[in-house]
Amino acid sequence: MTVVTAPAAVRPRAVFTEGSLLRHVAVMTATGSIGLMAIFFVDLLSLFYVSRLGDQSLKAAVGYASQILFLAMSINIGFTIAVSATVSRALGAGDRPRARRLAASGLAIAALAAAIIAVALLVCRGQMLEYALHARGRAGEVANQFLAITLPANVPMAVGMCFSGVLRATGDARRAMYVTLAGGAVTAFTDPLLIFGFGMGVYGAAWATVISRLVFLGVGAYGAIFVHDLVARPDWRSMWRDFRPIMGIGFPSILANLATPVAAVYITRVISDFGEAAVAATATTDRVVPVAFGVIFALTGSIGPILGQNLGARLMPRVRRALTDSFLLAVGYVLVAWAVLFLVSPWINWAFDATGENARLVTFFCRYGVAAWVFITCLFVANTAFNNLGSPLLATAFNWGRATLGTIPFATIGARLGGPDHGVEGAMLGITAGAAIFGLGAVAAAYWVTARLAKRVETL
Repeated sequence: MTVVTAPAAVRPRAVFTEGSLLRHVAVMTATGSIGLMAIFFVDLLSLFYVSRLGDQSLKAAVGYASQILFLAMSINIGFTIAVSATVSRALGAGDRPRARRLAASGLAIAALAAAIIAVALLVCRGQMLEYALHARGRAGEVANQFLAITLPANVPMAVGMCFSGVLRATGDARRAMYVTLAGGAVTAFTDPLLIFGFGMGVYGAAWATVISRLVFLGVGAYGAIFVHDLVARPDWRSMWRDFRPIMGIGFPSILANLATPVAAVYITRVISDFGEAAVAATATTDRVVPVAFGVIFALTGSIGPILGQNLGARLMPRVRRALTDSFLLAVGYVLVAWAVLFLVSPWINWAFDATGENARLVTFFCRYGVAAWVFITCLFVANTAFNNLGSPLLATAFNWGRATLGTIPFATIGARLGGPDHGVEGAMLGITAGAAIFGLGAVAAAYWVTARLAKRVETL
């Protein structure tokens, strides 16, 4: 990476002083958490309502369907990153017409890709549920129908998320947050109305998801088109011309984002062999984890500008300090959240009507399985550093490394060592061991990248 700096007389100064770095990281993280937490909390609330139906197979069905929906969502996130990055660069260069054209092309490309993905998943959903996830019986049948309802809504979801990316590119973080908050608020209202009020049961949750994604689209379009007028009319010629710069960012982003759902699919497959109670427990913990650790996702988005600005100002000691503060803040938060989950696990079981083996597995996760997040959090922070310090390939390598080498053999061996009675607990501990290897390795690599950049800066 070549670091270009200004002459000493006009060299930029970092806004974030050394003494205020930790405070600034904390403030940025707190404000960025609101929209994410709204989505995660509503997902948790939706499963709570499904749990009130009193059928364990329905919770398992939602868990199976969520893994496939997660695949589509991860691709949508990649397109959102690409649209936001390309539009913001054009706006930063003062070329508003190009920004409007890129926004239109990005939205159109994302919509076409989302439609293709939705059709492919719709056609293959039965095979994916049976062979990839081992979803069978009533849970598999319900999951199949749940996906038939929700997958077509992947198109408005993808476009709505990209509209949110356009809003962030303009600096209108407030309206970008409104996109997620509006979708979450509507889901919180429509979930109980459709599930219980109209007697639609678990499929009411599916239709509530569809409605929320349409709201995503409407709120995002209003902000990007009518408030900021930042979306031109798309046309095929512009789409073809803009495809390369958009996918130059979108493809590696999609590739990196797919690592997590691929690992989740394999873990669900391993756990599904231990019965519906195990899958129902996983569905519960999969909803609890984002709510408990949503702050971490916001943190990784907050520290990037801080690292980048100090790098641009050639203030490498502050880059290292910001990195250290981020690791400390992230791990400290995880330890606090872990303690809370340890204490409230009985209430989580009560809230989601978990009994017997289901309750035992949820409790085990809250007490021991959460340990994996100490290391996963370190990996997230390190990946943000890689992306902002000129080493994006390291982020992709560590993401996919943990998703494959750090998950598949460890979860498989752990499940086998645990045997038929404690295989799920063994898988959780195996996942923790794999996360520890790649998380600690990513921390070491992040400091190595920082040290290498510091030496380059010293020679300039």
